[in-house]
Amino acid sequence: MSSADRKLAPKDFLWGTAISAHQSEGGNIGSDAWLCENVQPTVYAEPSGDACDSLNRYAEDIAIAADLGFNCHRIGIEWARIEPEEGRFSNAALDHYRRVLEACHARGLKPMVTYNHFTVPRWFAARGGFEVADGPDLFARFAERATARLGDLISHATTFNEANIQRLVALMRRDGTTDGAITAMLDACARASGSDRFSSLLFAPLDKCEPNLLRAHAEATAAMKAGPGTFPVGLTLTMQDVQGVGENNQAEALIQMLYGPWLEAARTADFLGVQTYTRVLMGAYDRLPPPEGAELTAAGYEFYPQALGGTIRFAHERIGRPIYVTESGIATDDDTRRIAYIDAALTEVRKCLDEGIDVHSYICWSLLDNFEWTRGYGERFGLVHVDYNTFARTPKPSARFLGDLARRGVI
Repeated sequence: MSSADRKLAPKDFLWGTAISAHQSEGGNIGSDAWLCENVQPTVYAEPSGDACDSLNRYAEDIAIAADLGFNCHRIGIEWARIEPEEGRFSNAALDHYRRVLEACHARGLKPMVTYNHFTVPRWFAARGGFEVADGPDLFARFAERATARLGDLISHATTFNEANIQRLVALMRRDGTTDGAITAMLDACARASGSDRFSSLLFAPLDKCEPNLLRAHAEATAAMKAGPGTFPVGLTLTMQDVQGVGENNQAEALIQMLYGPWLEAARTADFLGVQTYTRVLMGAYDRLPPPEGAELTAAGYEFYPQALGGTIRFAHERIGRPIYVTESGIATDDDTRRIAYIDAALTEVRKCLDEGIDVHSYICWSLLDNFEWTRGYGERFGLVHVDYNTFARTPKPSARFLGDLARRGVI
């Protein structure tokens, strides 16, 4: 989009970037993910280790985001640090996250806080995680304690990052080829924990987990609403732009498989966080591959930033809550393609705003190159390059491109 085609964003529009605790902080040894990464066998390409050392370098990260021109910073707080043993809460960890939030405010960044970004404490996983009936109560207790210490500094919050992630994971491995490897990893984690079970959130069975996750979201929301603070509490979903192809296509069936009861849950949230990266083409029997010759990102899926417009419209029609784009981005080593992707995604946001849709933010994933779960460090989503040996941060041209738009407030 040319400069002449851009318009002023709505008043109070949030421009920002996102990181998560486990993917950037490093040394998260008390979490389920850390154990999964370090047992043998494992489905992780490599362990997270020091990640980006953001646990110690958060002030530098916040300063970079502010200097680039953003006004919002989406971060996670790590349950495994705050409650390292069941019922034992760390005031030092809570004080750390309070300093992070204070640093955001000092640099003019509104902090949007994710209370759970895929990881849980190791002790929680070893007792059955969200597969057991009291799992939601323990998560709500954590939310209550965290809010009591941090709530007055929070601008926006969400319970679970991509609450429907287990549905997406199930769709991606419907052929069952990785089930055995996952089971072997979780069995090794259980043995290492001295337990007969180990329920890691990303790999837990949907039928046992989802009802408890829904209750956990509701209970945690109530705990967060109790304050202090009067921040809105939203729900983020992983949203694919599902496009039906041909007669008798099964697009609606795929939509139901992807979202299940979370569409209804989102209708009671203060806002919906839309997190979109690509589209899914659905034929009469199954998902279809990307069109022949389509550009693929470094993560292996189709380069299709227009998907964001599709999911915003879907959210507006099916859910009807205020919409925040809480993740949008691309894994690539060619930063010119990142700029092109962001520009095209923002064009979709502009179109949706012009259609009267209530969109309040564009938050890019991610501020930093970081740990990408089972795929390790091979895929770079960051606006800021990170040297994983020295931890040196170097903003890319895409960071300045998006930051300039944020500073001028045009979209």
